[in-house]
Amino acid sequence: MYKKKTGIIGIIITVVILIILVFISNINIENLSYIENAFSSIVMPIQNGLTYLKNKISGNNTFFADINKLKEENEELRNKNLELEKDLREFEIIKSENTTLKEYLNLTEQYSNYNTKAAYIINKDISNYSNIFVINIGEKDGIKPNMTVISEKGLVGYIISTTSNTAKVQTIIDTASTVSSTISSSRETLICKGTLDDTSSLKATNISTTATIIQGDKVETSGMGGIYPKGILIGTIKKVENTKNIVDRYAIIEPAVNFDKVETVLVIISDK
Repeated sequence: MYKKKTGIIGIIITVVILIILVFISNINIENLSYIENAFSSIVMPIQNGLTYLKNKISGNNTFFADINKLKEENEELRNKNLELEKDLREFEIIKSENTTLKEYLNLTEQYSNYNTKAAYIINKDISNYSNIFVINIGEKDGIKPNMTVISEKGLVGYIISTTSNTAKVQTIIDTASTVSSTISSSRETLICKGTLDDTSSLKATNISTTATIIQGDKVETSGMGGIYPKGILIGTIKKVENTKNIVDRYAIIEPAVNFDKVETVLVIISDK
């Protein structure tokens, strides 16, 4: 309907302009200036009125009102987006807390034969020479030096010092760490140590000359040495390095725990 009315108005404007042009073409040049003035005086008000009418019919007179309305709607949408982002952050926090609680429960069930205390890591001191974690429990929670620290995957390390509210854990991949170990299948003994060459692996030494060691064998704590209880998974033999002297051969062990990603741990207080 609007387009039809606009078309009619356009035709009327065109006809008026054509009539005026014909009129002008039949007058003398010297009278042209007078005619131009008369043309402006008569035609311009009409043209302005027709243009206003055309804009009104087309809805152009609502342009600025629409702009203001769009600004208001944009501001409202921006505020809603901020609220959604806030809700999403709160959801992620709740999700993270639920994941942590789930890990606590899994750990407690897995090591139900021990009295344990759950904790999470609040700091990591990692370098080529050391790999030490700080956890959020300490003396007031019954934590003492030499207590074993484990995760859902396996052995993490042991407590080396405490404060009232925190404790330091020397991980098994620390270069100062030594763990008396056993191959799960053959029960052959060996010693696992942290290395300078690869902070994500362990080096197994003191391997018996008669021991048969193959890639994929599981390695666990032997229970000897006075710190770690027996039977906690350490990792898997990744590679066996044979040397000219069989006494010097060693193995590379991939730890069961991913020390870059571990967040939740248990401290073994005592056996049940």
